Amino acid sequence: MTQANFSRPGAVDLSTLSTAAGQHSGANYVMPLTEVEFQAVAARSMQHPVIVEFHSSRDQAGQATSAALAELVNEADGRFLLGRVDVDAEPRLAQGFGVQAVPTVVAVIGGQLAPLFQGTKTREEIAQVLDQVAQVAVGNGLTGRATPVDGPAGPEGEAAPVADPRFAKADAALEAGDFAAALAEFDTLLAQTPHDAEVIAGRAQAALLNRSLGFDAQGIVEKAAAGPGDVPAQLDAADLEVINGRYEEAFDRLLGLAAEVGPEEKDTIRVRLLELFEVVGRTEPVVLKARRRLATVLF
Repeated sequence: MTQANFSRPGAVDLSTLSTAAGQHSGANYVMPLTEVEFQAVAARSMQHPVIVEFHSSRDQAGQATSAALAELVNEADGRFLLGRVDVDAEPRLAQGFGVQAVPTVVAVIGGQLAPLFQGTKTREEIAQVLDQVAQVAVGNGLTGRATPVDGPAGPEGEAAPVADPRFAKADAALEAGDFAAALAEFDTLLAQTPHDAEVIAGRAQAALLNRSLGFDAQGIVEKAAAGPGDVPAQLDAADLEVINGRYEEAFDRLLGLAAEVGPEEKDTIRVRLLELFEVVGRTEPVVLKARRRLATVLF
């Protein structure tokens, strides 16, 4: 696997933070949900959004909506987990949520309930709703990844690769959402092996995730728009764009700014760009293009 997706076993894959990531792994993030399981599944919303769909097999009109929702959740590759509640089999759960029609779709984000929509929706409309959920989750520091329902996808039942023991503490911190601790672990590893590409990439990812904990997505966008020369605001906006898979926009933003500021601010932007290059992947075409532009801006 290339460094582009930083998919070392156990690592959090930032490419899954965007619902527009393109190709996906084929893993399944859709599960039937019963009253018995509900609390345990809802508890996962402290790491990533949990989408809950109330449906009925008797509702033929809602079949297309249900199918589109499941497809989009799976295409997000772990950005969400979808629990499907059959209202005919789980009437008490449906009643507890005040479900009056199917399909009814809600989100649980950080333990808080957020109604999404009721009735049929097109695929495009559902995609827009999920994008909004993703933005809210990132704004609240929820950048974890759901575990596939059927386990990791692998060719012909191939066992998942064994995680490098050097990264055990960092991986555990990432999985727990303690990004500051993960960053500290990667700093320790980097001091021991300063030229290790995997450690450098892991540190860059942990640093981005740690910064994202305080993100207010809407506030970041508004502040960046209001202050095109505000370097901290533009750095935050670029971080948010990388998290959402908009790599070229992030690089263009910072490269354009670097061409206009003084030497000290230019170096600040250079350091952040190099870090984001590691997150996206050194050999990715968009990174190679941006790196060439950076050399032009600097020299």
